[in-house]
Amino acid sequence: MPRLHGKTIFLILLLLAAIPFCSRAEEPQPQPTRVSLLTVDPGAEIYELDGHTSLRFITPEGEDFAVNWGVFDFNAPNFLYRFVKGETDYMAWAFPTKFFLEEYRRAGRTVTEQQLNLTPEEADRLLALTFENLRPENRTYRYNYIYDNCATRPLDLVERAAGCQINLPGSDAALPQEAQPDVTFRSEMTRAHSAYPWYQFGIDLALGSGLDISIGPRERIYQPLYLRDALAEATFPDGRKAVLAPSTPVRGHDVTLPPTPWYLTPMAAALLLLAISAAVALTDLRRRKVTRCYDSLFYSLLFLLSLLLTFLIFVSVHEATSPNWLYLWINPLAIIPAALIWIKKCKRAVYFYQICNFALLIVLLAIGIAGIQHLNPAFYPLIAADMLLSARYIYISRPAKLPAKSQPKK
Repeated sequence: MPRLHGKTIFLILLLLAAIPFCSRAEEPQPQPTRVSLLTVDPGAEIYELDGHTSLRFITPEGEDFAVNWGVFDFNAPNFLYRFVKGETDYMAWAFPTKFFLEEYRRAGRTVTEQQLNLTPEEADRLLALTFENLRPENRTYRYNYIYDNCATRPLDLVERAAGCQINLPGSDAALPQEAQPDVTFRSEMTRAHSAYPWYQFGIDLALGSGLDISIGPRERIYQPLYLRDALAEATFPDGRKAVLAPSTPVRGHDVTLPPTPWYLTPMAAALLLLAISAAVALTDLRRRKVTRCYDSLFYSLLFLLSLLLTFLIFVSVHEATSPNWLYLWINPLAIIPAALIWIKKCKRAVYFYQICNFALLIVLLAIGIAGIQHLNPAFYPLIAADMLLSARYIYISRPAKLPAKSQPKK
């Protein structure tokens, strides 16, 4: 057996001592938490028309899950009543990302992923904040369509984790991050729902002048699609881009319903009602007699709508349901012409109602023209129909002129 020299033994020992260091150097380093914004394109249902937003987390331990702030339970007690009242309690919930993506893959809806450009420390803080939000005592929140929803919540958590506010693009140079002229919540909704005018008609009926304040980029992020597009150009105060290059884990297609044909739109229905009302009014003027059945039906419909507005204005806690200047027109007093028109002794009450109604309709038109509250275009033919019926009733039912008193003969 050959003898080992001292130098040889020294080299062998040195190599053996280096092995642990080499092994540690070759071990893969844990990856920092990765966070992405997931944006889902609009779907076919009404509550899917504005899209959806979630956050995706991939942790160093390999966990991959999406957090959704848009979960609600249809089976909750009195869900429909509480929803209309404005007590819309939504929940934050976490799902494995593969299940989240599969749901939208089956629905055919595109999902866009934008990896947030966070430091490891910011990503860890965001993960901790999200876990705190997911605790049973914290997961439920009072959903608000424009101020606190599935899009505003993720952005709020990201900015809290980063300790700063993200600079959103699109502001006027003279008014950075401030309100933009001619941009309101209602104008944004109208643009987003242009293919579905009945949906916007319902919004314009139920929600009042609070939707008509000027807003800027910060307020517009309640829309998931706007948030996605804004973050693509947004930056942190230190100059970092807010997101990295986007990807599309689910490629779908346009699954929204076809646009409403023109002959089925609210405007078409309103113009038809105006034409019928004009025909009834002209016929009544010629024969000097009011068609009571038509008036009763017309004002009964207004009365039924007024019950909804009364609930929304005085009971509901929904944002922007009050003030609603449509209440000058659609209010419970419509029961007067609807019911009392059949009672001869109440003719004077109906007459004075129609005088007040005609005057209030003029005030409402002035409010709409002045921009205090935007009126849906289909409201104008309906208001015109009401004004025609009111003017016709006032003219036909006006008190007859008393004959001049005969002078005593001399």
